[in-house]
Amino acid sequence: MVAGLGLLGMTVVSAFSFSVFSNLVVAGDATRTARAIGDHELLFRALTCGFLIVAVLDVVVAWALYVLLAPVDRNVALLSASLRVVYAAVFAAVLGHLLAAVRLLTDTTAQDAFDTRQVDAQALASVNAFKDGWDAALVIFGLHLLVLGHLVLRSGYIPRMLGVLLMIASLGYVVDGLGRCLSRGYGANVSGYTFVGEALLMVWLLWKGRHLPGRPATRRARGLVSRASSSAERLL
Repeated sequence: MVAGLGLLGMTVVSAFSFSVFSNLVVAGDATRTARAIGDHELLFRALTCGFLIVAVLDVVVAWALYVLLAPVDRNVALLSASLRVVYAAVFAAVLGHLLAAVRLLTDTTAQDAFDTRQVDAQALASVNAFKDGWDAALVIFGLHLLVLGHLVLRSGYIPRMLGVLLMIASLGYVVDGLGRCLSRGYGANVSGYTFVGEALLMVWLLWKGRHLPGRPATRRARGLVSRASSSAERLL
């Protein structure tokens, strides 16, 4: 349930932040982008805070999924959670570029030191640096989904089809992330078509999360305790 609610919260907050971001940032037009950010400074700072909330929720979801899937394979579940935490850390770190952009456009010191065109160009460069860092982080996120899908396939208490769809989603993020890192003109959006597994996992967790059977590790532990008690009774 924690994982499902975390994913739902991320969906809502990221939808707001990306919507505002796409409306304020005009690709390749430093002047229009600078004017939009300067005129809507509070809104731009709000979307940055929204991205930070998403990064924090990513850590919470990583922990919740680890608890859910550790009975399958604790080491692999730890790897999956670690990859998501690393992705969240990189994503949070590159948010500094957005704060640098808005500071350039609102700080009188920067405006006095450079002319308007230079300030606008530097602000757009900071925004682009954020996008580049996020694209690189998506490769890490894709690897997380690949490992997560593997765990779901092996779990036995989560539908195997979700595992397959998560692994397909992982390929979309890896292809998009590497494509944008390798080519400036990369314009495909593969992950926009392969994300279905993430959405279905969120729905399944919210729907079935409270009704999952006892975890395999718990049942094994109870069996060991029962056998140990029987052996102790025979000895006595």
